[in-house]
Amino acid sequence: MAQLTDPVQLTWELDSIFTGGSASAEFEEFLQKLQADIAAMHQDLQNHDAPQSLEEAASLDPLIDGLQSAAAKIVEADSFVACLTAENQHDKKAVQLSGKVTSLRAAFENVMTLFQNLLRNTGDELWEMWMSREEAAPISFVLSEKRDAAREKLAPELESLASDLAIDGYHGWGQHYDTIVAKVAVPFKDNDGKLTSLSVGQAANKLEDSSRAVREETFRNWEHAWNGVADYCADTLNRLAGFRIKLYEKRGWNDILKEPLEINRMSRATLDMMWQVIEENKPVFVAYLNRKAKLMGLEQLSWSDLEAPIGESSERISYEAAANEIVKQFRNFSPKLADFSAEAFNKRWIEAEDRPGKRPGGFCTSLPVSRQTRIFMTFGGTVSNVSTLAHELGHAYHQYLMDELPQFNQDYAMNVAETASTFAEMIVADALVKNAADEKQKLSLLADKIGSSISFFMNIHARFLFETRFYERRKQGALSADELSALMEEAQREAYHGALASYHPHFWASKLHFYITDVPFYNFPYTFGYMFSTGLYARAQREGESFAAKYDALLQDTGRMTVEELASKHLGVDLTKPDFWREAMSVAVADVEAFLELTK
Repeated sequence: MAQLTDPVQLTWELDSIFTGGSASAEFEEFLQKLQADIAAMHQDLQNHDAPQSLEEAASLDPLIDGLQSAAAKIVEADSFVACLTAENQHDKKAVQLSGKVTSLRAAFENVMTLFQNLLRNTGDELWEMWMSREEAAPISFVLSEKRDAAREKLAPELESLASDLAIDGYHGWGQHYDTIVAKVAVPFKDNDGKLTSLSVGQAANKLEDSSRAVREETFRNWEHAWNGVADYCADTLNRLAGFRIKLYEKRGWNDILKEPLEINRMSRATLDMMWQVIEENKPVFVAYLNRKAKLMGLEQLSWSDLEAPIGESSERISYEAAANEIVKQFRNFSPKLADFSAEAFNKRWIEAEDRPGKRPGGFCTSLPVSRQTRIFMTFGGTVSNVSTLAHELGHAYHQYLMDELPQFNQDYAMNVAETASTFAEMIVADALVKNAADEKQKLSLLADKIGSSISFFMNIHARFLFETRFYERRKQGALSADELSALMEEAQREAYHGALASYHPHFWASKLHFYITDVPFYNFPYTFGYMFSTGLYARAQREGESFAAKYDALLQDTGRMTVEELASKHLGVDLTKPDFWREAMSVAVADVEAFLELTK
């Protein structure tokens, strides 16, 4: 049984991946070797035609192994650079390395385009025999998926051209947003009246402060700061959307959700059913928001009150206490999950220090070559920070379970990635509520737990509504910063059923997720993951200890089947029907009902 070392470190360690940070000669050599490998595979594929016999198909085994190896190395390089740029937004060398990795990724995408074209041109009868081979069968789902995708895209040379142009176009605009964010500073007066300058990550933590005056002042300054860069953000968002829309148009794709749904291996019917069940239950969450406002002495909550704790407690949780509590609660569900998490703390895979210069937000990133992960966040001692830490450890555990699988089968989609993280978060949140010292603490923790539900059901729904409508409007031309703000506020009013007194019009500018170029529509997968994990959690509560092994098996299958197949195989449910979603929703609704009962 793994135990936490004392003391638990707040900063991560990166030298075991590549020594020397952004100046690492080892990393430079790694990139050069990867570039050479990709070039060699590109040359090899240019000389290959689609196989005409099973013998010819079998001769591609070494090439497929090489593609999987290169894919793992691309992820390794990308993750290492992401760590460098996140820990220090002013590391210009790391930004340059990010550009290099983006170029390598684009070159690899060109190789994959050639490979997918080879798959596309393989006859159906031969394909069935090829996928039945012992060597191909374990990755047959992914290979078939790539073959089908190739049949819906442009000719290989045009897809390669688009990928090349995306380096300084599409991806370049995404990186430009990082430059904008690094320049944003939010003024803040401390307890002594001294004016300081906060990074966006530090300011975001202040929005959860127990003092309404602190939250309101921070939010005003936050909105003002983002308004100051709104035109730059609008240019960036318009260019990203314009590139994507034009590429879809050339491929003959009319539905803006076609690619994100396929990436997440889910159907539109599943997505629509999920939102339908959420809409059915929103009045319950509006009742919670109204009750919270009343408890705070307000007619309605403002945007800056959404994350506010219930009560005036300013108690902070130490990082070490958070680490111990997380490992303890994980152990109640799965010793394997607990031992892994203890090792993550002990090996310093987590960067949690609250300091200037860090990028905002939190993430977990995989290093499949090193068989490691890294977690990034800014820990300010709030209950929300504890939840974030548990959330990211859930991501890390998911990757740990995938380490022994072929690289192609490790490429699970964002929606199921959010399942593991949210499940881990739920373990901790539920335990904190159940073990509360008194009713006041229970109420506070319950409110924090419900706050997560509101984020997934209302905040992320607002993002989804905004982004869907923005893309439709963008087809007619670029939108101004003011138009984007109006569209954002309209989406928020609708998603929250008008329950708030004020909204966050510049949310479109401040939210990194709208600017990520690796994954389009970085919103609904979060809600899917939350609801899917809530349904899993309900099963875990019913089945007890035996569920942990089923849970691990489900996570290991996430890279090799659709979500509908995954739910059918491991849970025996149909995600296009309302039953599972309503069962999952009942868990969240029960929290609200308990809160309303405690406060009536």
